[in-house]
Amino acid sequence: MRIAIGCDHGAFELKNVLVKHLQEQGYEVRDFGTFTNVSCDYPDYAVFAAKAVAFGMCDRGIVLCTTGIGVSIAANKVNGIRCALLSDVLSAKMTRLHNDTNMMALGAGVVGQNLALEIVDTWLNTEFSGEEKHQRRIDKVMELEELFSHPGGNRNK
Repeated sequence: MRIAIGCDHGAFELKNVLVKHLQEQGYEVRDFGTFTNVSCDYPDYAVFAAKAVAFGMCDRGIVLCTTGIGVSIAANKVNGIRCALLSDVLSAKMTRLHNDTNMMALGAGVVGQNLALEIVDTWLNTEFSGEEKHQRRIDKVMELEELFSHPGGNRNK
């Protein structure tokens, strides 16, 4: 499995820990930066990772910043991305089972290293349930993306 990863300066150290951990487990990791702890803008790196997933270059993606909020918002602006901000193991499991998320976000200032590793492992090792009711709901969410991505889309529907 190919994993896209990206972060800003606030999560640079945690990103490096995750990259090493994922590579040790046999994942192919595409690191989209940042590559230093110098202050930078999180959307620049989140969008690179999200595009890699959306365009099929990577199977899943992980984005990080200090809270995880900014990178999750940025990733979710890319068509085809379902990115969940995670800070606990149960949510990591459920977002894969029910939402078939293809990206996850972590806040380096919110979760510690050990919890981050457990969340990532749970998320990567949980498959989508495939249940019809969950797929129907995902389809409805993705239809919203199509509806609101066009200028003049009817936002009153």
